[in-house]
Amino acid sequence: GMMKMKEERQDLNEVEDQKDHDVNGEKSVSCSIKKKVVKKPFICSQCGKCFTQKASLERHMLIHADIKPFSCSQCGKSFTQKTSLKYHMLIHAGIKYFFCSQCGKGFTRKGQLNGHLVTHSSEKPFSCSQCGKSFTKKATFKDHMLIHTDIKPFSCSQCGNTFRHKSNLKRHMLIHTGYTQSSNLKVHMNIHTGEKPHKCSHCDKRFSRSTHLRTHERIHTGEKPYHCTALNSIRYVIAHRAAVTTQSR
Repeated sequence: GMMKMKEERQDLNEVEDQKDHDVNGEKSVSCSIKKKVVKKPFICSQCGKCFTQKASLERHMLIHADIKPFSCSQCGKSFTQKTSLKYHMLIHAGIKYFFCSQCGKGFTRKGQLNGHLVTHSSEKPFSCSQCGKSFTKKATFKDHMLIHTDIKPFSCSQCGNTFRHKSNLKRHMLIHTGYTQSSNLKVHMNIHTGEKPHKCSHCDKRFSRSTHLRTHERIHTGEKPYHCTALNSIRYVIAHRAAVTTQSR
């Protein structure tokens, strides 16, 4: 129930804290100067982190030995700790444990939540040294820096044209398909895939294009939207002559 979820969330926070420790390479706060003094006699000789139990220290030492006995059955990724694997499995399950207090948006990773929280503030910690433009997200900043470096990592396999952004390459690829819009290409691809998303409401027939469905449905409705103007003119002349003949008698 709620107690189990609270314990799991605590485990995830501990994993996140451990990840921060690994990335920064900084030693943990000394056991003796922690706010709550807890006896932790088992100390890691590599980084100085303290533990209350020997088993916890032994599990922690796997990080430094780079031993990863816990493997994900979904993607094969390995982890040093069971709690790390448990945390990782949430990604495959789509479970979101971390929620934004501002807008309620959920995230599977604490790091994703931290990155999202910046969008609610006016803080823009990533500043371009070339033009002074600032950004809230590191990914956006890195994307921007490509403009100044003239690096174009995305290359077209058809003609060799290069692009700074993946979205630009995707738009460019439409030229080679003969379609200028991705929506038109998607409709065309239904021919090759055999997909027929448009179903007749009167019978079980299906069609790859909505225009084909509309044409077919006229069989059921009897609708005849196209009229021959020449035939209409002839009918009018015949009717007019008949009226004149009747009046002259």
